[in-house]
Amino acid sequence: MKLLLASQSPRRKELLSSLGFDFEIVKIDCEEILPEDIKTGEAAAYLSELKANAFRELVADEVLLTSDTVVAIDNQILGKPKDENDAKQMLRLLSGKTHQVYTGITIKSVDKTLTETDVADVEFDEITDDEIAYYIQNYKPFDKAGSYGIQEWLGMAKISKMNGSFYTIMGLPTHLVYKILNEI
Repeated sequence: MKLLLASQSPRRKELLSSLGFDFEIVKIDCEEILPEDIKTGEAAAYLSELKANAFRELVADEVLLTSDTVVAIDNQILGKPKDENDAKQMLRLLSGKTHQVYTGITIKSVDKTLTETDVADVEFDEITDDEIAYYIQNYKPFDKAGSYGIQEWLGMAKISKMNGSFYTIMGLPTHLVYKILNEI
């Protein structure tokens, strides 16, 4: 099996490598636009499958892995911030509250496509404007859904509770990926 990871995320590369899989990084160009009526819990899987379907035709021994993570609070989906102000608004919205992180994965071969979503609840302590400014200036979370990375300063300093997989929050539900790839 030749595993192809369609992600530019250094976190996903690190996690898949740490699971012991050999893989090649591939690039997929597709517009990640959600239908307006999509349910919050279906968005990450939708985007993951959208990416998988935008990839070229696979050959017999290839397996493609795509993934997408969305953060949601009160059924409002927070994607990647457009700019610094957008990141500030997102972090203010998450401050002192519990939100959900959904990560969808799609594993596709020539003859089948499997898509699954894992969800985790994350609770933040209150985050001050100074802490938000510090985090954005030093960690530049513009490539992260919800404007934060659990493995970075904000996650370490402000997440008080979580229910679900740390790795799902980080961007790849490793337990699902491992299980599915070992079943193929």
